[in-house]
Amino acid sequence: MLMKIQPRITKKSRLHLSTLLSGFLLIVALSCAQQKDKNNSDDQAKVARFSIENPLAIDRTNQLVVISTADLQGKFPDPKGSNYKVFLGEEEIPSQLNTKGNDQGLVFVLPQIGANQTLDIELRNSADLSASDYPKLTQAELSHKFGGEFKDRKYIGGHFENVDSLHVPAEHTDHSWFIRYEGPGWESDLVGYRFYLDWRNGIDVFGKKVSTPALQDVGQDGFDSYHEPADWGMDVLKVGKTLGLGSIATLEEGKARRVDVTDSLYAEIISNGPVYSSVFTRYLGWDLPSGKTDILSTISIHSGTRLSRMDLTSTADIPNFATGLIKDSKAEVLKSDAGLAYSYLATYGPQSLAGDKLGIAILYPTAQLMQVTADELSHILVFDSGNKNLSYYFLAAWEQEKEGIQNKEEFEKYLRDEIRKLSTPLIIHK
Repeated sequence: MLMKIQPRITKKSRLHLSTLLSGFLLIVALSCAQQKDKNNSDDQAKVARFSIENPLAIDRTNQLVVISTADLQGKFPDPKGSNYKVFLGEEEIPSQLNTKGNDQGLVFVLPQIGANQTLDIELRNSADLSASDYPKLTQAELSHKFGGEFKDRKYIGGHFENVDSLHVPAEHTDHSWFIRYEGPGWESDLVGYRFYLDWRNGIDVFGKKVSTPALQDVGQDGFDSYHEPADWGMDVLKVGKTLGLGSIATLEEGKARRVDVTDSLYAEIISNGPVYSSVFTRYLGWDLPSGKTDILSTISIHSGTRLSRMDLTSTADIPNFATGLIKDSKAEVLKSDAGLAYSYLATYGPQSLAGDKLGIAILYPTAQLMQVTADELSHILVFDSGNKNLSYYFLAAWEQEKEGIQNKEEFEKYLRDEIRKLSTPLIIHK
């Protein structure tokens, strides 16, 4: 027979149990306090603050700000994924994280900053932040046909699909009907652009009458229907054999030569975001008298602006970089006064394909300019290529834009303000 024995709890054992329980509770309390301190520390690490200063005595709107990847890593050594948000006070500013291209980091467009004003910006990073659905104000795309075939360098049949990148087929040339509107396109809420991804390599303009993305519909209802007026706008510039607007070139024997004879072409959409989009192109083996070189081009645009930025690199020495504008007898040539880090060359007049007023311009680094000249087709800017790099901006302003520039005086004031802003950029205080 088994007997059930009840444990005898003595005064001494009760004291021992009490001591053990007190020790356990102390350990739990210390652990909770440490976890709370850690959580508080994590919460602090999820917020970073920057100040943005406008050193100019003029108001600025829709200014691009890039918090570099290095600065993000310095402020957020242990970031919670890639989910960042930007706040001006309690107002969230649309932003995006760029991982490719020349503006890598957190990118946003500051809606407004007053003359000589400094604004405090707060960045938040957390795995718990819900993704925001920002309005899409920029776009970059590249679309070509699938399901058909090349015959005598024409693409027969098939349908268009957007792609992230393209090694251009050797069979492709101008008017092959293979690439929708003949090359990559990019746009802001104000204007759109494209360039011909073939031996011509000229940059063209899509004038917009809407502030929403339009490129996805261009060229879908007929290969070159965009030359006719539509609800969204139309192609407004005749490029032909000229430099069009800001095309990549070199000055050779007194004439502008676009990037024409190459071994191959590669294009990639590297950003296609709500506030910033960009296109990368590699022109492999541009055959110049000085020898072959690869030209690396990145074109970018952000919301609220007409300006596109062109960043160029040559892998080998070349005699010079050049770019420029189409010559049009209906347009007046405009040049900036000297004295700023950036200058402009522009034309303005009834030179659009719609027969109304259009302004086009190049904004360029003054110190790198070697020569202003012209040939029978184009106004030409020639730049020093000694460091194998060049960056410049180009823009178009069509009078049918929403609240568009309506006359030469407005256009000139706009250009003066833009080169002042480029010459004296915003200052970011970390």
